Parts: sequence; C-alpha cells; structure tokens
Amino acid sequence: MPTSTNNQATSFRGVRTSKFRHVYGQAMRKERCYENVPITRSAHDSNCCAVNPKFIAVVTETAGGGSFVVIPLEKTGRLDFTTGRVVGHSGPVLDVKWNPFNDNVIASCSEDATIKIWYIPDNGLNANLKDWLVDLHGHRRRVAYLEWHPTAENILASAGLDHLIIIWNISHGEAVTVIDSHHDVIYSMSFNREGNLLATTCKDKKLRILDPRSGKTVSEGSCHVGSRATKVLYLGDSGQLFTTGFSRNSNREYALWSQQNLNEPLRRETIDSSSGVLFPFYDHDTRMIYVAGKGDGNIRFFEVVSESPWIHYLGQFLSGFPQRGLGFMPKRGCDTSQCEVFRFYKLHITRNICEPISMIVPRKSDSFQADLYPDTVAPTPAMSAEEWISGKNKPPVLLSMRSGLKVTYKPVRLEHVDKKLSLSERNNEKKFAFIAQENIVDYRPLELRGNDLKAVKTTSNLGTKFLNSNNNLNTYNFWSTRSASQINLKTQPFSQKKEPLSPRTLKPLVPSFLSTEKDLHKMDTPKSELELRRAYMAQREELKVLKGHLILKDKRIKELEEELRVTRDPLSRDSSEC
Repeated sequence: MPTSTNNQATSFRGVRTSKFRHVYGQAMRKERCYENVPITRSAHDSNCCAVNPKFIAVVTETAGGGSFVVIPLEKTGRLDFTTGRVVGHSGPVLDVKWNPFNDNVIASCSEDATIKIWYIPDNGLNANLKDWLVDLHGHRRRVAYLEWHPTAENILASAGLDHLIIIWNISHGEAVTVIDSHHDVIYSMSFNREGNLLATTCKDKKLRILDPRSGKTVSEGSCHVGSRATKVLYLGDSGQLFTTGFSRNSNREYALWSQQNLNEPLRRETIDSSSGVLFPFYDHDTRMIYVAGKGDGNIRFFEVVSESPWIHYLGQFLSGFPQRGLGFMPKRGCDTSQCEVFRFYKLHITRNICEPISMIVPRKSDSFQADLYPDTVAPTPAMSAEEWISGKNKPPVLLSMRSGLKVTYKPVRLEHVDKKLSLSERNNEKKFAFIAQENIVDYRPLELRGNDLKAVKTTSNLGTKFLNSNNNLNTYNFWSTRSASQINLKTQPFSQKKEPLSPRTLKPLVPSFLSTEKDLHKMDTPKSELELRRAYMAQREELKVLKGHLILKDKRIKELEEELRVTRDPLSRDSSEC
C-alpha cells in the first residue's frame, strides 16, 4: 500500500502555477469606443486595422478607389462624417501597417499593385490626404500583405498575388530582394525577432523559412492540409513558429513548430469546426498567444512554455458581436496602472464600431508590476537599412515600461520618391521663371539713353537676359512656396520731388527679410513634386482669399455709390426748387 501511494503522489502534479492563469478580457465602455467608422466589407484575409500609441488606422468602404481613416487615439466617440481620409490609392486598400520606429508614418497596399508610405500629422487629418511620401511599384498584381522589419529602419516586406515577396528599402524607394520561391498565393509572413529570417505560408500548403536578404529557402515543410487560409507567426527569438489553419476535415486547428525541423510539429491541436480564418497574435514579454477568428465573437489565449506540452490553454474572452478584424496596441502603449498586458481594437461586422478590449492580469496592488512588464521593444531602430543589407544582425533596442518612451515625435526623414519626374518639368520651371520677370520700361528720351549698353539689343544682351532668368530660378521658386500674406514688401512713401525713371533707379520689390539679391539666390529650390504641390496649394488658397477680398471690396464700392446717389438726389431736388 505505501508503495502505491508513493506512485500516485509522484504522478500527481497538481495545478500548474502561472501568473497568467486568471487573465481576463474587458471591453471598453461605449464612450471610449469609436463609432460611425465605415469599416470595409472586403472579404480579404487581413486585420484591416493598425494601431500605435498615437493613432488608429481602419480600412474603410468607399465607392471607387481605396481609402483608410486615421483617428487620433484620444478622439473617441462618434466619428464626424467629414473626417479626412487617406485617399491616394486607385483600388481598394488591403492592408495597413504603422512604422514601428515612427508613429506618424504608415504603409498601405492596395489592389492597384502599389505600396504607398504616408505621413500623418500629430493632430490627425483635417482634410483628405492624397500626397504620399513614397510610391513603390514592383508587383504585377494586387499587394495583399505588408510587414515592417523589427530592427532595421526603413525596411519593408510586401507579398502580392503575383506570388512574389519584395523586400524594400523605402528611404531610396527601391527593391532590395525579390523572392520568387512561392508557386501559389501567399497567405501570411512573419519576421523573427532579429529580422534575419522570414516565415511564410502559402496556398500550396507549405510552411517556409526564407532568408530575406538572399531570397533563398532555409527550410520547408508541409503545414495544415486544409484548403482554407493558414497564418504563421514567429514566436520571438525562441526558434519556434505558431501556425493556424484547417485540417483535412475542415476543422480549425493550431500547430507549434521548431525552425530546426518543419517535417513534424511539436504539437497540433484541434480548436473547433467553424469556418472563419484564425489570426494569431503573440506577446513576447509574457509569452502569450492570442487566437481570434474572423466572424467569431471570442478571443482565445494560450501560454507558451519551454517544455512539453509546449502550449497551455488559459481561457477566452466571450462576446456576442462577431469581429471583422483586430488591431493590437504595441506593448509600450499598454496601461501599466491597470495591469494591462495586451489591448485589441475590434472591428465589428454588424455595427460600424471599433471597440477596444483590454487583457488584464488581476492584481490587488496599484504599483508597477515588474514581473508583468519586463523591458519591451523600443521605438528605436537597432541599425540602419544599409547595415542590415550588408549582412548585420542586431537584437531590438529595449526600454523600461516604468518610465520608457511610449510615443515618438520624429520628423520625416524620407524624401519624396516618384519615378515619373522628368527633366521636362525642370525646363518648364526655367521658362516660367523667365516669363515671370518684370519688363522694366525706360521712359527717358532717346538721346539720353542712346549710350546705355544695356538698351542695345544684341545677341549678348539676349544671352544675358536668359542667363539672369536661369540664375533667378531660386527666386521664382521662393515666391511660389510662400503666400502673399507671409511676404512683407518694402513700400516707399510718395514724395513731391520726382526723379527721372531709369533702369538703374527702378528696383524690384524685395521682401523685408531679404536684404540683398544674394539672399534670393541662396533660397533652396523645391527638390520634389510634393513641395511643388504644397506651393501650388498655398498659392491657390491665397488666391481664394484675395478673390474674396475683391468681392467684398466691389460690394462695398457699390454700397458707397448707392449712398452717394441717395445723398445727391435730395440736393438736386432742392436746387431745382430754388
């Protein structure tokens, strides 16, 4: 008997201890949700939502073209109908992703086979945004998915329906690598923690690990055998991959893989028999995996351990409203005072609502919980794009959640890239600068100006005139980029003594903040089409204001004429009576 008792005692392990056993989800109240958001109805398998500590971006439904709306995080409540959108794509937008190192820069891809990089001001959009920073062309068919590099700055991966994955260096607007290892539609892709490996899933039911620099396949294996879409997620630097998909019987399942061996998973489990595509999310700091299905109302969460059985089911968040997509907040944006370890932004199918959902670990103390918040990924790149392309690998830069930087305030470093610019536009600028020159008239008698060399129209004089117009191109561009309200012109009072007019006495009007003609030549010319567009928009707005002033002035003149006529009529009658 004692022997059997000891065997039972050794086989019984009791309840597994974990600090995340009691994690629960809490949906925000209605006043903290985002209402009246025209969420897209596209059937594309993407999250349709991207979040950072400043903004939330949601792909919207539009008639013709594609757009997405960007909302400052603090502007909760009902979305105004006139809220500005990003409307630069000619086809429906399929995916959006925020730059992990700049909270104002976002990438979008569309059915028009282009990828565009946008800059969002700190206060959001007051009008529709059409001017992009970078426009990337390389895919022959629509671009389905985007993924930023986790440690290198300005490196972006895109997957299209042309079965290609392109690694971009957006600072130069050029492709670094074109990966053509796939022979069918690509379903998902994920970088590992250092960004030197890229995992993908494909319609050919293969799970691949690629070298994003060379494009070579490191390893390959059979994934889920179902016909529906599969998703893959790299679990940080653990060397493990988590996939979701469908079995041969169309049951939804998940699997855990080791990157050293893709022939057999470490664990494979069936979840249920629903038909919605499963989207996995991973928190490296807590080693928790969240799984949410498209069309489901619940979110399941698991904990990953370093020994068999590898994954433990913790619980689920239940809701009666199905979800179209989910965005998630980076860890640096979570509320540590509420012990919030993860936050979702749920896009409802039946209602135009984006609902935040917090995943909370219950703790009695309100103080900072160091065991829940280890140092997390900082919004600072570990290396430049050139360093990564040359072959360097670095782990991500970390920050403390106790007093770390949560929001970035970085200027735009990207130059506008547009391959459609040509030299003809530069020549047109020179022509406009020549035409815009003021023609100075000399009113002196012929006998006084006959000896003036500048008045003699010779070949050299004409050449000098064109040369001066070319040199004054900077001046022309300077005026084009500033409105009239920003320029204070020097005006001289009229005097009784008039001097004879001559080309030497006549001087062009110069702004008060420019002292000499040399200052005019020092002004920078617009380097890109974006600057020219902004100058054009500034001039157009100024012209509208001036037209308004002219209309008011004409109206006032008519009123004064009418008053003058009314006052003259009685005087004329009195004089006639007399």
